[in-house]
Amino acid sequence: MQNPETSVDKLIYNIFMPSNIEQLIAQNQTKINFESVLDQYGWIKESNQNCILSPDSDGLLCGLFMSHFLNWDIKGFYDGKVLVHDQDTEIKDCIFLDIEIFRKDIRSCGQHMLLKNYNQIPSNWSNFENCLQPNLLRNYDQLHTFRLKYPLATIHLLMALLEKRFDLQITKKAIPPLYFTDGLFNVLFSYPENVLNWLEFLRLEENNGAFRFLFKNDDYAVYELMKDMNNFFRQRDEISVKRERGDRLKISETSGDPCNLIETSSNIYKIEDDAVERITRFLKILSDGTDWTFKKSSWSFDNLTLNRMTKEDFNNPKRNFNGPNYMDVLERNPISWAITSGLNMEYSFDTNNVFG
Repeated sequence: MQNPETSVDKLIYNIFMPSNIEQLIAQNQTKINFESVLDQYGWIKESNQNCILSPDSDGLLCGLFMSHFLNWDIKGFYDGKVLVHDQDTEIKDCIFLDIEIFRKDIRSCGQHMLLKNYNQIPSNWSNFENCLQPNLLRNYDQLHTFRLKYPLATIHLLMALLEKRFDLQITKKAIPPLYFTDGLFNVLFSYPENVLNWLEFLRLEENNGAFRFLFKNDDYAVYELMKDMNNFFRQRDEISVKRERGDRLKISETSGDPCNLIETSSNIYKIEDDAVERITRFLKILSDGTDWTFKKSSWSFDNLTLNRMTKEDFNNPKRNFNGPNYMDVLERNPISWAITSGLNMEYSFDTNNVFG
């Protein structure tokens, strides 16, 4: 979830979005049909799958969750600029988590804003037919319903979808890591009307497991939560190093150049030992909080193929983020993207045809 953070962003956000959010919410008071979604995207409940993660805290939590409950193997990481994956595993055999992949034959699950205008659907939009995505489930777009976009992280969607299958339960110590990811602790009180709307959509009141416990826990005082969140931040900070936060695996620089990757033989790479040690420490913190087992043998940190993507955005005054320019990008068949504000979209091209 990427909400406006600066005062300029908030001004743009308010200019471009409808002002009556209560009316918009009233028009979208639907609830998810879990059985229908799990039928359509049945692979999300299958055991023994391979997956590729976004390398931030949300992606890492998704990998930990699916590895623990469904015995999934983490075969690589993708951040929009660099894709590394186990050289012995076909990309088409992997499910991408916390990333939407714009290809029919690739299964993916994410939560970013993708559609510019639901009245102008791109001709190749069926490329998302294997993408499980909350904003797409509700037909939300940037032009009309950006203020109502999904405000939680991908891990929360997975918990809501799968908790009945596993009778999923958590304790209070799981709340800090699950509030930390994607800045949810900020979102809850900055955009309460939208969060409440999505909790209603995800049938919070009808669940008695971990998802409801996470958001409706009467025994967690605000002061106690503040202290526990502070402790979690300090644990994260102990892992952080210069230019690298402890809650993510950095695999590329801003320029798009690979980072923390060492070539061990011709186009075979491994993640540097220091980076693996840091991210393993963070995964153990997440595991200790959630009680989801971290099985290092299920995570691929070496024997990796490196692929570079071409990442662009509209952060250029000579090229506005409008409908025609959006459609132009989609006609060029990007591999992934995210609409980050009313004025910008970050998008990546599979320059080397890695996905076929």
